[in-house]
Amino acid sequence: MTDIALPKPRTTIRDRLAAARPPVRLWLAGAMIWGALMAGVLGLSLYGMERLDGGHTPALFGLYFSGGVVGWLLALPLIGFFSFRRRPETRFAAAFLLLSCGTFGATALLFALQYRMFYAQWHAPFGTVIWAFQFVFTSASAVYQFTALGSRHYFPFGVALLVAASLWLARRNR
Repeated sequence: MTDIALPKPRTTIRDRLAAARPPVRLWLAGAMIWGALMAGVLGLSLYGMERLDGGHTPALFGLYFSGGVVGWLLALPLIGFFSFRRRPETRFAAAFLLLSCGTFGATALLFALQYRMFYAQWHAPFGTVIWAFQFVFTSASAVYQFTALGSRHYFPFGVALLVAASLWLARRNR
C-alpha cells in the first residue's frame, strides 16, 4: 500500500474573510465581558497597591474598560482571518498575540487621546508644522508613559485571563 498525500483544501481570500466575520453576539457580548475583565484586572492591581481611593480611579476604570472593548472588537475578526484552517497552536498564538496587542494598543491609544486633549490647550493652532510636531511627540510621549506605567496593571491577572481567552478562542475557531 502506498501513502498518497491528499491535497490540502485550497483557502481563498473569500474563505478567510468569511471566517473573519465573528457571530455578532460573540463579538459584542465578548467585547463587554473582556472590557469588564480588563477593568477588573485594574481594580485588583490598584487594590494590591492600596490605591483604590485615588481621584482618577473612575477615569482609569473607564479607560481600561474601553480599551478592552475596542481591543476585543478589533482582535476578534483578525483572529478569525489569520487562524482560519490552522492548527490549534497556531490559533492559540494568533489569539494571544492579536488580543494582547489589540487590548494594549487600544488602551494606549485612548490614553494618548486623553493626554493629547489635556495638552492641546498649550499647542499651536491646528494644521501648522509646529502643531504636527506637538501632536506626534505628545502622542508618542503618552504611549510611552502608558507602556511604562500602565502596563503593570495587566500583570499577573491580565496575562492569566489572556491565556484563558486565547485557549477558548483557539478551541472555538476550528
